[in-house]
Amino acid sequence: MFREALEEVVRGTEGGIAALIMGFDGIAVDHYVRDDGAIDVDTIGMEYSVVLKDIQKAADMLEAGATQEVAVRAERMTTVMRLINEQYFVALAIAPTGNVGRGRYLLRTRVSAMREALE
Repeated sequence: MFREALEEVVRGTEGGIAALIMGFDGIAVDHYVRDDGAIDVDTIGMEYSVVLKDIQKAADMLEAGATQEVAVRAERMTTVMRLINEQYFVALAIAPTGNVGRGRYLLRTRVSAMREALE
């Protein structure tokens, strides 16, 4: 179920490279990498899981409410991460020329189905 949803998000996003669902413990539930994408999504996910935990702590300290989405724009890719629940998040890697807005939309509209499947 997850691989199909992740593939749909990657292929539905212009410039989509890869997507994964990962626990905050750094263990991947599933991932999808486009054929021409040569990235280690598990390592990227593990590193960003640490960053997401820190962002959640900061948001709590600032009483900003629950973290919902984080985007990191780097030279070679933009990574959009959306929290599924307290234990899992989904991340989407997009090429620099890709459509980040479309990727954010696809993640937002699919996260509830992912949440239900994880429960």
